[in-house]
Amino acid sequence: MKTRIIAKLDVKPPYVVKPIHFEGLKKIGLPIEIANKYYEQGADELFYIDIVASLYRRNIILDAIEGVANKLYIPYAAGGGIRNIEDITKLIHAGSDKVILNTFALQEGPSLIDSAAKIFGNQAVVINIEAKKNGDKWVCYSDCGRIPTSVDVVSWAKEVENRGAGEILLQSVDNDGKQEGFDIDLAKSVVSSVNIPVVIASGAGNLDHIKSLIKSVNPSGIAIASLLHFQKTTIKEIKNYLSESKVGGY
Repeated sequence: MKTRIIAKLDVKPPYVVKPIHFEGLKKIGLPIEIANKYYEQGADELFYIDIVASLYRRNIILDAIEGVANKLYIPYAAGGGIRNIEDITKLIHAGSDKVILNTFALQEGPSLIDSAAKIFGNQAVVINIEAKKNGDKWVCYSDCGRIPTSVDVVSWAKEVENRGAGEILLQSVDNDGKQEGFDIDLAKSVVSSVNIPVVIASGAGNLDHIKSLIKSVNPSGIAIASLLHFQKTTIKEIKNYLSESKVGGY
């Protein structure tokens, strides 16, 4: 199967933003316009994360979710501030094919993963793991990489799979926004520990970084933000490069 190239929108409403180490937000543009641009470039999927909903203890803004959904004809996952099944139901009704869970499931109620998988199906549940190196292992963070926990990343990845999650989005707090390459060791550790699809994010600064990740780890998908937001390349160019390199199933 081809490695999915996924456009990731970090949103601090009403704008798509791009942080570095999940801090120092730079305004990029409006979600509807940016989502449509990446869809037209050939994105396989789109991830939309309201990065301040949990931090501010507010619900995700459904009008924005629906507005983006109306522009897309590809799989679409949305998350931010999800605390219960009602929140998930609203997101699905607003046009999201999948929901992205992190803070509440990690900090307070992991059983939400079980319930969501039973009601909406495993394929609809994506767990966002925000990982940061701590000594010789990685620990999970929440609230957009701001709040540390003592939860081991690999142990959590295995647990969410056992609870019914259908996919993992793996982000590196250390590498986020630096555009210096992915944390290959982190990616290998998680991909090799579970049997569900893992999407790797955080670190792409050039096309070689993407090729190296695929050759080393072969993830199910790669979520791209900075490279696209700062117009260093397009999704079409990424896919053409992978095709020329004969990697990722292209």
